[in-house]
Amino acid sequence: MASASSSLEVLAIEERPHVLAVDDSLVDRKLVERLLTNSACKVTTAENGQRALEFLGLGDGQNTFKNGDAKVNLIITDYCMPGMTGYELLKKVKESSNLKEIPVVIVSSENVPTRIKKCLEEGAQEFMLKPLKQSDVKKLRWHMKEFSHPCNGKLCMGR
Repeated sequence: MASASSSLEVLAIEERPHVLAVDDSLVDRKLVERLLTNSACKVTTAENGQRALEFLGLGDGQNTFKNGDAKVNLIITDYCMPGMTGYELLKKVKESSNLKEIPVVIVSSENVPTRIKKCLEEGAQEFMLKPLKQSDVKKLRWHMKEFSHPCNGKLCMGR
C-alpha cells in the first residue's frame, strides 16, 4: 500500500511534502507517484478509499492517527473508484476534526460540471482532469504550501 521513493537522508524525507495518492488504477497511481516524487515529494499510495482511511487512522471506527506516518500535506484522489468514490473519501476527511484542514484534490477523466461543483462545495481544493501532467504539479505544490506543516491533521501556525 505505501511507498516512498528516495534514498535521501531521513531528515530530508521528513521535510518533504507528503502526499497521499488514492486511485484504483495502478497506472494512474504510478504516474502521480512519479510526477510528485520528481518534484521532491514523499508519496504514499492507496488503491481505494478504504485503504486511504486506514492509513489516515479513520478505518474501522478509528478517529485518530495510528502513527506519525499518517501526517500528510495533501490528498489526491480519483473520483470514480469501486467501493468508495473520491467524493465519499473527501466527505469523510472533511468530517474529521483531525483531518479536515488537509487539502484534498479530486482527479477524474470525466469532465462533468455537476460533479466538479459538488466536490468543490464539499471542500475539495481543486478538481483536475486526468491524465495529470508535470504542469499540474505546480498547482498541487501550491496547495501543499498552504498546508506545509502537518501536525496530526491540524493546521500549524507560526512554524
